Amino acid sequence: MSLSPIGGLAKIALIVVGSITAASASFAADPVKGGQLAQQWCSSCHVVGQTAPKTVQQGPPSFRMIAQSGETQDQLRTFLSHPHGAMPSLSLSRTEIADLIAYIETLR
Repeated sequence: MSLSPIGGLAKIALIVVGSITAASASFAADPVKGGQLAQQWCSSCHVVGQTAPKTVQQGPPSFRMIAQSGETQDQLRTFLSHPHGAMPSLSLSRTEIADLIAYIETLR
């Protein structure tokens, strides 16, 4: 029994789409890891947690302010990929950036 070319292509397409969907689910961003990254790398300059400490010096925006700024996930991703201004030179992986964005989303 042979497959017609169209039927074979449809099966291949289904396999590819299924693989992409499965890979996307296994690489979902983790807001908990993002919060840990924010505490580790960002908390020396930014207020990271849900609430600000009682005495906050003026400086970089808090993560809550960033979350409520209206920046889209794509805008945040672009900024975190190429930080500028007074930000240190970060070398974050795509997964770390996705995790940080997922954490910021929890603060919206």
